[in-house]
Amino acid sequence: MTTFLSRVSRRKLPSAVYDVFSTRLLFSTTATSSSKLRSKYSFVPPPSLQQSKHESQTVKASKPRYRPPSSLDRSGPAIKSELPFDFRFSYTDSSLKTRPIGLREPKYSPFGPGVLDRVWTGVCAPAVDPKVGSAGVDSELEEKRRVMRERIQGEPLTNAERKALVERCQRHKTKRQINLGRDGLTHNMLSDIHNNWKHAEAVRIKCLGVPTVDMKNICTQLEDKAFGKIILRHGGLLVLYRGRNYKPKEIPTIPLMLWKPQEPVYPRLTKTTIDGLSVEETKEMRKRGLSVPTLTKLAKNGYYGSLVPMVRDAFLAEELVRIDCKGLPKSDYKKIGCRLRDLVPCILVTFDKEQIVIWRGKDYKPSQGGYFLTERELFDDPNDDSSNPATENESTDDGQSQTDFYSGESDNE
Repeated sequence: MTTFLSRVSRRKLPSAVYDVFSTRLLFSTTATSSSKLRSKYSFVPPPSLQQSKHESQTVKASKPRYRPPSSLDRSGPAIKSELPFDFRFSYTDSSLKTRPIGLREPKYSPFGPGVLDRVWTGVCAPAVDPKVGSAGVDSELEEKRRVMRERIQGEPLTNAERKALVERCQRHKTKRQINLGRDGLTHNMLSDIHNNWKHAEAVRIKCLGVPTVDMKNICTQLEDKAFGKIILRHGGLLVLYRGRNYKPKEIPTIPLMLWKPQEPVYPRLTKTTIDGLSVEETKEMRKRGLSVPTLTKLAKNGYYGSLVPMVRDAFLAEELVRIDCKGLPKSDYKKIGCRLRDLVPCILVTFDKEQIVIWRGKDYKPSQGGYFLTERELFDDPNDDSSNPATENESTDDGQSQTDFYSGESDNE
């Protein structure tokens, strides 16, 4: 060390640099000397630095990191549901009459892989395996649904009970409501209905969009799939009753769909040439159809319950009918045209320029019996004498009814 300091001093370094080098060398020598002393002599730390055995034992074990539930986890058993119908994404938007000609994606189950014991066919999850089921399976499932619904419903409601339930479901009484939109009655909506039935005997359902063209189908599917009873219909507003023998603790298992499956490929709605016409006549009809006066203009996501009788009345005087659909998504007005083709019935001419042009055909005959649904239905029992006759007389008057359902259409929502 002395030789090193003598060498440094010979170079005539500044005093500050000399002090730094000297202090570092002193610390290094003391550290090496202390380490030698500890190896030769035993060193006992003071009690303040000693760690007790009790403290070492009370160290908390680290918790495992939170792992959210995943749809890809196949460790649990598959969900088994005893509901006697095929699981579809939408029960009002899919028609069993029209068969798809292809699929846009592989047959991935929207319930998640390995979650449901039913096989996903790309369109639905059938209640019975098609390879095992017989030809009479559909009638057996229909009978099973009917028996289950009758058991849950029990005795029919009296007029007084029905009016009391309708009064509780009005907008100034409760905010509980289920919205049925452009997808119609979806599978996950069944779970929402049962969750509302846990707290109330009836639930209000507001229907808008494409499915309202066929309100009869909506009412039929709601009663068939939810096992309830519609006790009032006012335009697109419904009141669905759960039944006398409904038990919230015995709700059937309804597996939820985790994503919306892709729609399959269906045949073209409009053909190159209309049946019975030549190519020139078809082109002339499409050109003439786009120039005829507009029957009506459809609002986006509106109520279209009066569209079918309007078209039927127009066909009494006109051969071609044009419906303005500007602002609507392309898939929406194509679905509306498909429903008009089946309900009116009519022939689709074109969907160009956001218009629906339909033709009544050569041998058109007006449908007999009028339209299948009125604007307002009360579902009163004429044989029920338990309610007050004066109240019954007031309820039959459509203009001054005490049970008029407040739709809230005039509100700025």
